[in-house]
Amino acid sequence: MFNTTLSPITNLYVNFTTLSSTGGTPPWYQFPVCVVAPYGFIFYFGVKVFNLAVGTPCNVLVIWQIATRKSDASTSDIFIFNLAILDTYFCLMTPIEMVNRLLLGDSRIWYFQRFAYGVKDVAPLFLVCICLDRYMAVVHPVVFTGIRDNKIRIGISVVVWGCILAYGLTKSILGVMSVNEIFSGVILFAFAVMVFCNISVIWVLRRSVAGKEEMHPVKKKAFKMVLIILAIIVANYLPPVALMPFASYYSFVAFRCQISISVFSIMDLSCSIEPLLYITKMERVDGRCCGRSVSKKPDDGKV
Repeated sequence: MFNTTLSPITNLYVNFTTLSSTGGTPPWYQFPVCVVAPYGFIFYFGVKVFNLAVGTPCNVLVIWQIATRKSDASTSDIFIFNLAILDTYFCLMTPIEMVNRLLLGDSRIWYFQRFAYGVKDVAPLFLVCICLDRYMAVVHPVVFTGIRDNKIRIGISVVVWGCILAYGLTKSILGVMSVNEIFSGVILFAFAVMVFCNISVIWVLRRSVAGKEEMHPVKKKAFKMVLIILAIIVANYLPPVALMPFASYYSFVAFRCQISISVFSIMDLSCSIEPLLYITKMERVDGRCCGRSVSKKPDDGKV
């Protein structure tokens, strides 16, 4: 899409660790020219520290909560569980990246770091699975009753993991630019599908209560949840969808030192926002985790 304009990035990216280790440029900047525009990188590292401090424990809690739940499980929990594993891995790579940028400057470590970024690039595929699962449950409930078997979702998860690992290894071995077009396509596809699914769910839920004074508690909860998810999808994934196609119109400094680093930082925030959202919607937290348990009335159904 914009490989011709950004072709100089390849060499700069490959030589980054050499440049930073020689003392010619502060290790906070990926390219020497970014010294004149440091604020994007300040935001970037602030997000990484926030994800390490907040995202890591929140994702671990989500993994623990789903793994130990014996009943009242949502059909989407398998996808949420896998997404939490990916986000935990990405958050835990932060100390390695910080140490390598600031102290080591080892180009070999960047293979592992690029793999982590590759995994995060296509992690939205699990979000797509979650949105499609809820879309089928609300918009096509009859069909959904025939595909509630978790074996189907496990199979889908295996396929998604295969795509994620293949993408991550390609980015790690061949470099960032080797998957640039794929990344753009995945983000556009994921954003379009997620927005369509969530708007469809909202439309059906609103239409189901037309003429009624009050929405059923279960539908009301689902409606609020979908609205929040839609807002997060727009906030986290609209910036790259809106800005990346116009990369060729920006100067090198503007794009690589300000725009792209800020856009990817906003996407990385999903590592903390997604588990926080799941935690706040949990109906109860087991006493073994927080020292208390909250009872709840049984719902009529669980999507």
